[in-house]
Amino acid sequence: MLSGRDLDPAGGPDGAHYCPDVLRIGLTGGIGSGKSTVSALLAARGAVIVDADRIAREVLQPGTPGLVAVVDAFGAGVLAADGSLDRAALAALVFADPDARRQLDGIVHPLVRARASELDGAAPPDAVVVHDVPLLVETGQASSYDLVLVVRADESTRVARLVQRGLIAEDARARMAAQATDEQRRAVADVVLDNSGTQERLAEQVDRFWLERVAPATG
Repeated sequence: MLSGRDLDPAGGPDGAHYCPDVLRIGLTGGIGSGKSTVSALLAARGAVIVDADRIAREVLQPGTPGLVAVVDAFGAGVLAADGSLDRAALAALVFADPDARRQLDGIVHPLVRARASELDGAAPPDAVVVHDVPLLVETGQASSYDLVLVVRADESTRVARLVQRGLIAEDARARMAAQATDEQRRAVADVVLDNSGTQERLAEQVDRFWLERVAPATG
């Protein structure tokens, strides 16, 4: 299913100014929606992918200012024995504490956006750059992109996928509840892809999105 509305094109994250010949797409969706699958399908069609989750891991590698700031804020207990970030320990500290989560976001989000801007700026002219941003809605970045593409799936489908990844159903629902709602994502979407069905059906929707929205914009 395709649906949505047009948004005015805007600059990049943090007000960065980019080459107007590049089409920038903000891709988002709740945990378990299949956003990563859509990202891979778009990459196969030639899009340049800027993955916020991957960048978030990069900016918290050992020896980075980001990891130093996290340890300063939350203590050495968030480090594994080898000096890397113990993500499970950090998640246990911040998941149920909104203030701690905001503190962590204040450290990580600026670093992610700065690195994303660098990668975006390195894209070739006339590129289609897809920013894969799980918290696009929550962080108010919708206006940073020429198009916002949202992936959704039924709650039961998402829970089943997350259980297959090793989460228990209760934890899966808690993580879903901590994110934006489908209604909030739909409110900023230019296009919504429904991934409650098969991967073949999803690929058809991505093909249609590319044909109807990307190809006309890129000539």
